[in-house]
Amino acid sequence: MRVIFMGTPDFSVPALEAIATRHDVVAVYSQPPRAAGRGQKERPGPVHAAAARAGIPVFTPRSLKKAGVQDEFAAHAADVAVVAAYGLILPQAILDAPRLGCLNIHASLLPRWRGAAPIQRAIMAGDTQTGITIMQMDAGLDTGPMLMTARAAIDDTTTAGDLHDRLSEIGGKLILEALTSLETGAVSPRPQPDSGITYADKIDKAEAHLTFDRPAHAVLRHIHGLSPYPGAFIVLGGKRLKLLKVQTVDGVSAPPGTLTGDGLAIACRDGAIRATRVQREGKGPMDAEAFLRGFDLPPGTLVG
Repeated sequence: MRVIFMGTPDFSVPALEAIATRHDVVAVYSQPPRAAGRGQKERPGPVHAAAARAGIPVFTPRSLKKAGVQDEFAAHAADVAVVAAYGLILPQAILDAPRLGCLNIHASLLPRWRGAAPIQRAIMAGDTQTGITIMQMDAGLDTGPMLMTARAAIDDTTTAGDLHDRLSEIGGKLILEALTSLETGAVSPRPQPDSGITYADKIDKAEAHLTFDRPAHAVLRHIHGLSPYPGAFIVLGGKRLKLLKVQTVDGVSAPPGTLTGDGLAIACRDGAIRATRVQREGKGPMDAEAFLRGFDLPPGTLVG
């Protein structure tokens, strides 16, 4: 089939590469290059770069609302468009242009976690599973009928980075199945259930500053849901310290937010969490054991 692919970040690259092995990707739409690095030079996003390496034409409109952009999109005469973390709202004219419509690779088991941050919110909410949904897009926010789903487990060691990578690979495989089934008529979109709807709000930077007046398990899930980006942090010695991986510690009774004296363990309302992987301001990630060699942190110290 003739396919338009629409995506921007790392998450979307496996899907683009998988589709290109079996279908004719006639165009890639991606967010415009952005300034990055010390020199603040404009750099293309991961999907843009992958498409360029493969010799696929790349289009980077800042909006899809202009008639000229919509006409250009329709001129590709695509059978289907595949959308994966693109970053722009698709107007109805774009949704209607491909013969078979637009499919979205969404990183949750819809209708749970519609919206911007499904990977992070699933972990932070304590979910034990999530997955990928291939959805036929409509004008709503992740409300369209579903073609296929695939599940992925979440446990207390799972970080957002871990889950991102797993779901990215699952999405690349599942979209190939969906395209084949759609082309042959072997699958029909089915409406999403009316129950179980939740919304994955965009992560607010304020959520990254940790508080410990919750049970240890909830704090652990909050930390892992924000790891590695933006990274949940405490303030220690006047500087931010991101906690990237933690464990829960039972049997601790101390004021929430104080160090317990057991490595980099911090008391919560119920139990404590012990950091095993951290990142200092301006430094790379490191094991907590290595971090502690340079610090004297007496029990009872209150973290900010």
